[in-house]
Amino acid sequence: MARIELINVCKTLGDRGGTPGYEVMLNAAHPGPRTVSAPRRDAVFSIQDLNLTVPDGKTMVVLGPSGCGKTTLLKLIAGLITPDAGRVRYDGVDMKDVAPGARRIGMVFQNYALYPHFTSRTNVLSYFLFRKKTPELDALAQAKYQRTSELMGVELEYLLDRKPTGLSGGEKQRVALGRCITRDAALFLVDEPFANLDQALREKYRVNLKMLLQQFSITTVYVTHDHHEALILADLLAIMDRGRIVQIGTYADIYESPRNLFVAGFLNRHVGTPPLSVLDGGELGPPLRQPGAWIGVRPEDVQVSLEAHEGTVVGVIAERLSLPMNNASILTIRMGEREVHAYVADDPRLGRGAAVGMSFRRWHVFDKQSGERRRSATSG
Repeated sequence: MARIELINVCKTLGDRGGTPGYEVMLNAAHPGPRTVSAPRRDAVFSIQDLNLTVPDGKTMVVLGPSGCGKTTLLKLIAGLITPDAGRVRYDGVDMKDVAPGARRIGMVFQNYALYPHFTSRTNVLSYFLFRKKTPELDALAQAKYQRTSELMGVELEYLLDRKPTGLSGGEKQRVALGRCITRDAALFLVDEPFANLDQALREKYRVNLKMLLQQFSITTVYVTHDHHEALILADLLAIMDRGRIVQIGTYADIYESPRNLFVAGFLNRHVGTPPLSVLDGGELGPPLRQPGAWIGVRPEDVQVSLEAHEGTVVGVIAERLSLPMNNASILTIRMGEREVHAYVADDPRLGRGAAVGMSFRRWHVFDKQSGERRRSATSG
């Protein structure tokens, strides 16, 4: 086990081929003109004064849009790239003073990094292959291999005698994950290990990996942009944007109390549902009226009725997306120039063109200039 600390870490990288994507969620959540433009393709990428602590034995999921620096963060922790300034510490010891062989890191790369001339079985056991043979090491290898086999089941077993050149992307991913688990690791660094697996395997491995991490209390930094995956695996969540950690906390804490518009507009609990509707507080009546502020409301907090009452906001249903598996619908309700998204129980009367009244159970107030959350409020 290990406690990881990044203290005022700075790193500037050359051309990464641009960082498309980081501005998408911010601009999607922000109702005004685009405040963040897409970077040029030859732009450099920079991490500045990043501070992060990963507690001993906990799983921290780093969640953020593509290009925000998640993989760079993993490489800094692993020592694959060195910071320009600041320190990376393992249990209070500067990482640069810890020999690579003593770091006890198990890492799953996005590009798998398998030995092409080894079979999958040898790849899985490669940690033990390069060490002096002893009865104790052999026993440890067997125990670790057995644990990996139990975790991954027959989905790994039938791949073991094949080399990486004969594997699909998803199969390579399984072998790479198996190799990481089999190592005698104190720290797991995992970079979107299930991205190329089909849905059924993703669901199975997520649950199994969570059980493994809880059973052995292995300190883990897990990178993903999958919100559902983050919800399942994270003890702590770190939201990352453009080379900086914006907010750290449990999933529930961050979802209920987002630090700013970016976090609120990025973190999403319902697949296929826009995470946040943003309204101009100066255009609303009491109790929502807040001149100089944006009012953000999540779809599940919008109550829709066919009759307008005092204090409700009036709108017209522009679109309706039915979700039969949940007996629910996602409504897009036009309110002047603004749109409000609502996640509601199925009701055939709530169709396109229907005039409705809306009230909000809970909403967030964001400063128009900084985007920072001022407060959250509830009705009643």
